[in-house]
Amino acid sequence: MMNLYQMQSFVTVISEGSMTAAADKLFLTQPAISQQIKNLEDDLGVELLVRGVRQIRPTLQGEVLFDYAKRVLQLAQQAEIAVKTMGAELQGQIRVGTLNSLGVQLISPIVSRLLKYNPKLSIKIDYDLGENLIKAYRQNELDILILPEVEKQYNTTLEAEKKFLMKEEMWLVGSGKDAEMPRQISMREIRKYPLITFTKEYPHFTDLLEKACLQAGFKLEPTFESTNVGTLKRVIESGLGWGFLPALAIKKQVKMGRLNQVHVKDLNFEVEFFYYSRKGAEKVVEVFFHALQGQERG
Repeated sequence: MMNLYQMQSFVTVISEGSMTAAADKLFLTQPAISQQIKNLEDDLGVELLVRGVRQIRPTLQGEVLFDYAKRVLQLAQQAEIAVKTMGAELQGQIRVGTLNSLGVQLISPIVSRLLKYNPKLSIKIDYDLGENLIKAYRQNELDILILPEVEKQYNTTLEAEKKFLMKEEMWLVGSGKDAEMPRQISMREIRKYPLITFTKEYPHFTDLLEKACLQAGFKLEPTFESTNVGTLKRVIESGLGWGFLPALAIKKQVKMGRLNQVHVKDLNFEVEFFYYSRKGAEKVVEVFFHALQGQERG
């Protein structure tokens, strides 16, 4: 009999592309994830995964289960939120600040679920650069921040409760229509296509990319750049070049084949996001955090 833990492990393996990545995301060991998948396959009497050298992908049966499992997990999360919030009678306003590239994919679904069961609750979401959000938090204009670790990324500290939320990567992606696009390159090959860059929100990545280009013997010269991740996705999908975008914002397009992910052998970037809230904050702040934790990403 399938259980939620098995389904969560299965969905995460497909979303992340490997047992190791899924284990890291779920804070489990790789053997534990592997055993849960095996038990699930034994229970159903079918193979659910094609275990490749570089990446795991679902079988036909696995694709069917993946769609159903995502819906089951989403319903389970909605039920948990409903049960927790109906009795709590959440009310008042919470003010949340985060990066634009994170908000639409991660936060928007949570907001609708919370408001559905709490008509006296209001939620305000501010999208801005990290430095501006930190300033607003200090001026008591925000209750919650969802940002990369402020000590590392912004060289500052906050008077706040700090909880780890997720890891984010930057992926190089190109148009899914280009059948000749390589699957793996070195930095020296980055000029094969016009380079499109995402500016402002991840300054540390921009610095890393500039240094990597110089080490490869050339200067970073983007053909097109923007602070809007949606605009960049459309430009890349149209075939005007390739570029680095936050993984959370493009996983869906990569799975659908609208974007091709290209692995860059000598450039890796991963950043940890944390949930910052005021000490002694109301229960809704805790509920909001747990809802974000359970949100299926991709």
